[in-house]
Amino acid sequence: MTQHGPLRALRRFRREEDGNATLEFAILIPAFLMILMSTVELGLINIRQSQLERALDITVRSIRLSTGAVPQHDAIRDQVCEVSGFIDNCSTSLRLEMVQLDPFAWAGVDPEPDCISKVEDVQPVRNFTGGQSNELMLIRACMKFRPMFSDWGLGGDLGKDSDGRVSLFASSAFVQEPR
Repeated sequence: MTQHGPLRALRRFRREEDGNATLEFAILIPAFLMILMSTVELGLINIRQSQLERALDITVRSIRLSTGAVPQHDAIRDQVCEVSGFIDNCSTSLRLEMVQLDPFAWAGVDPEPDCISKVEDVQPVRNFTGGQSNELMLIRACMKFRPMFSDWGLGGDLGKDSDGRVSLFASSAFVQEPR
């Protein structure tokens, strides 16, 4: 009789269907949460990117129309920060680069824009030329931010620096108006 007891209990356990929904839930909920968190992260990245591009475009329009003004790095950065409204710690997480381009003797531009990393010491402005009348200018902005879900889903797969921050870039070109 003692041999039939465990065997009978095993058969009864196999026939039971209690907990099936719990098991399916436990298997599927991590995948659903990862999709949800990745969707939220992607939405926030899109908002940051579009706000950075919009702020840079509005700032470039202002520079282009202010005839005779020589723009300075900090003033342009502050204007981009003010217009964007979505860049955290803008004065330390946004870096601008402005270079003069010669359309008749094209030399190209370094494909990697400057970015700031909090781990590093504050870097001087690498290349920021104000431009003269009727010169073609390229301005690039790079901002760094920390993803909301930095270790899971999309946030875990983004290319991050040693401080765990991700870079977003925006660029615009304009012709300096005559003075």
